[in-house]
Amino acid sequence: MRGASIYHFARGLAARDLFTTRDLLRFAWGQMVFRVSGQERPEHINAAREAALAFVAGHDVKDLVSLCEDIYDDTMADRIWEGAHRLIRRHLDAGQRVWLVTATPFELADIIKRRLGLDGALGTVAETVDGTYTGRLVGDLLHGPAKATAIRALARAEGLDLSTCTAYSDSSNDLPLLSVVGHPNAVNPDDSLLEYAKKHGWPVHEFRRHRTTLRVGVPAAVAGAVAGGVAVGMMRRRRPF
Repeated sequence: MRGASIYHFARGLAARDLFTTRDLLRFAWGQMVFRVSGQERPEHINAAREAALAFVAGHDVKDLVSLCEDIYDDTMADRIWEGAHRLIRRHLDAGQRVWLVTATPFELADIIKRRLGLDGALGTVAETVDGTYTGRLVGDLLHGPAKATAIRALARAEGLDLSTCTAYSDSSNDLPLLSVVGHPNAVNPDDSLLEYAKKHGWPVHEFRRHRTTLRVGVPAAVAGAVAGGVAVGMMRRRRPF
């Protein structure tokens, strides 16, 4: 996705007068820093988390899911890279299961999963009591090392061999996730991830027009991208990709 899904979510809330201008400016600043530096910063991720939790506290789960549906259609659907659509389709057509693993709220991750025809999604889980959000998390934000822990648990539950699985990310924050699969890929990578991928011979896919396209191992026609610490993992039982 062009830009981080959590920032687009914040924009959607602001457009509906459900988010303050101050909150939106904090999100926008984090997005600008990411675009200029190619690096996610922990303080921006934490600010996004705290603002989101403060917003959802006391809200009905069904209402928020409906809101997420609208925001996805209005602000996110057309920001998913066309290359990502092609790459996902390639894996699905090969009979391979595709999961989205993201720090964004699970409710939004599940909508993206359904819209793209994926097999599953893992996202940050907000605590609920009697169908209402409490403003607290269940576990940690699904970010950084937490993603690696999550896909190990997923592999055990689904009977998957991670050594035959493929994962994609744009962020060096996802190195823990990328390092536990047999076929890691860097997609529109930040500078640190690009350096690491080149050093270790990982495929690199580049879809941003303002950068030189890199082709390492696979043609650009099948490359895909996600942004803001989101990883798409291609989980399969059979042949390596």
